[in-house]
Amino acid sequence: MNSSGRYVLFDVDGTLIDALDNQRLIWATWATRHGLDPAEVYQEALRTRPLETFAAVAPSLDPERCLTEFHALEDEDVRSGTYSAFDGAAALLTALPAGSWALVTSNYEHRVRGRFARTGLPVPEVIVDAAGVSEGKPSPVPYLLGAERLGAAPEDCLVIEDAPSGVRAGLAAGMTVWGVNTPRPVDGVQRHFTSLRDAAPEILAYAARAIVN
Repeated sequence: MNSSGRYVLFDVDGTLIDALDNQRLIWATWATRHGLDPAEVYQEALRTRPLETFAAVAPSLDPERCLTEFHALEDEDVRSGTYSAFDGAAALLTALPAGSWALVTSNYEHRVRGRFARTGLPVPEVIVDAAGVSEGKPSPVPYLLGAERLGAAPEDCLVIEDAPSGVRAGLAAGMTVWGVNTPRPVDGVQRHFTSLRDAAPEILAYAARAIVN
């Protein structure tokens, strides 16, 4: 039970798991297979969801087949890729009260669990993934579902993000949004930390601060 009444919703890739190089490599592998420029494809992928990326960079290809191929590359990366948790992630998640935090990711739960198992991160009771929502970030739907499943009011939730689409999603959900792991603040964040480790004490303090009615 969360006695403070405050909750933390974490993005995963780029926030807790350092998978940027992995995603760049996966996109490069897919692009090379189809004779496309990896750099151009990756820049598009940073702005759009995969199906939208495929439509933009390879309109002659079947986007669903592209997605199946891309998912296979991602699954192989979970099994054999080299990646790590961001410094301080394990200690932070372990210190948070049970039932006070969740994962809200644009990835899929089985990949999140695979990466968490390989990096030693604890897994919360609530994971909202791409398969569980009708709309992905920057829609507020994923974060609102995360709050609902925690039994939390949106205004009592802190979102930890690194990506513009995630920041927009958290703000649209009516939540407090802090940015981590970027050299400069993402537009809209209420607070910015260059690393997750720097943010950890403030995140713990937020989670421990009881709501005063």
